[in-house]
Amino acid sequence: MISLLQPPLLTRLLAAERILVAGAGGGLDVYAGLPIALALRAAGKEVHLANLSFTHLYGLPGEVWQEPDVARIGPDTDAPEGYFPERTLARWLRLHGMPDTVWAFPTVGVRLLRDAYRRLVAHLGVDAILLVDGGTDILMRGDEAGLGTPEEDMASLAAVAGLTEVPERLVACLGFGIDAHHGVSHGLVLENLAAIDRAGGYLGAFSIPRGSREGALYLDAVEHARAAFPTHPSIVNGSVAAALRGEFGDVRFTERTKDNELFVNPLMTLYFGVTVEALAAENRYLERLEHTVQTRQIATVIEEFRDELPRRRPPRPFPH
Repeated sequence: MISLLQPPLLTRLLAAERILVAGAGGGLDVYAGLPIALALRAAGKEVHLANLSFTHLYGLPGEVWQEPDVARIGPDTDAPEGYFPERTLARWLRLHGMPDTVWAFPTVGVRLLRDAYRRLVAHLGVDAILLVDGGTDILMRGDEAGLGTPEEDMASLAAVAGLTEVPERLVACLGFGIDAHHGVSHGLVLENLAAIDRAGGYLGAFSIPRGSREGALYLDAVEHARAAFPTHPSIVNGSVAAALRGEFGDVRFTERTKDNELFVNPLMTLYFGVTVEALAAENRYLERLEHTVQTRQIATVIEEFRDELPRRRPPRPFPH
């Protein structure tokens, strides 16, 4: 039953028992799902964390591989120190006395990634998957002037769209506005959400409360990751964290953004929820990705699709 008192995304997740919260776009996307994962655990749900990894997983020792292309990462996983968000998150989870496994998928094409998801779903017995995007470019359907960085997001979306055996498959985006520096028009983001809503797949929006336990722990996790990767902090999570602290405008937290003017604002703390089915149906090229095995093949397919377009939807400015 949908109620004004609870966002439909959370209503659906609370009806599940075992939930996989997975970062869709690699890097630190899994951190964007942490507040929801923590809230679900507090509600008594069994929650597992996973991420499409930018780390060279194939160099890890054999014992981490639970299944082909499914790595079980813990705080003490043997690997060189450096950029390894999944292990860093596992270490943060252990610091707080929480279950500290973070599952990692290699950066591969749709066919291999779907197989990996299917193996992990079978191993864990999950009945719901929540894909989480740091930013909103997973909502781009393909005919926009700018798509952001779609390859990993689309690999995850297409992979999970094919897992029809999983009863509930959802997407949550956190960080509205952040993808502007990658050419995304957020007027078009809203237009796409309206189309998904007409199709019955929009699951509302809600923000992370600053004073909540989940908000405080998210801020702590983002700072822990920033300290672990001082030269490569997450722009997405850094921006969301700044917004959650009440900061506004051109907030400086990393040299990585020195050439861009940021617009940190309260909208960045909003989650937008949609169903995987509705989002996949709106995408104009997703079916073309079915047989890809490498990420660079996804990039080629997207480029070929966009070359065929008679026109691209121009950026849509906010009228107020």
